[in-house]
Amino acid sequence: MNRQIRISPVRVIAADGSQLGIMEVDAALASAVEQGLDLVEVAPMARPPVVRIMDYGKFKFETAKQARLAKKKQHVIHLKEVKYRPGIDEHDFVTKTRNAKRFIEEGNKVKVTLMFRGRQITHPELGRAVVDRVAAELAEIAKVESHPLMEGRSLTMILAPK
Repeated sequence: MNRQIRISPVRVIAADGSQLGIMEVDAALASAVEQGLDLVEVAPMARPPVVRIMDYGKFKFETAKQARLAKKKQHVIHLKEVKYRPGIDEHDFVTKTRNAKRFIEEGNKVKVTLMFRGRQITHPELGRAVVDRVAAELAEIAKVESHPLMEGRSLTMILAPK
């Protein structure tokens, strides 16, 4: 920017976007100062380097404003967790599955965790049946991202929106 530009000559672009041609840095800087603007290097790797006459403070403000708007519009995917037990009752199963469905419809991933207690671990097939039933219930709106996997005393599976 301004006096920090070392390589001369440079290709100059005016504030309105028109080409001013190739000139020495001092002449381009004088032209920028005359207009009350800054001389900013926009393509340093080009031969000759390209500089633009612009209001640098306004340019920085506009790029920061665009970055804020882009951040505001983006959707971050969260991982929500729904916990089940092997001997879960029908009503509880429906309620938890409804919550999982709501999370997926919001665009989030769902971690289905089935926890075993005490001697329930001796019958992992009962837990797998519950997890498979959840996957079947949500098959139309979600896909299985990671298949059921035993981790200690719990069986976990991750569902993602289709």
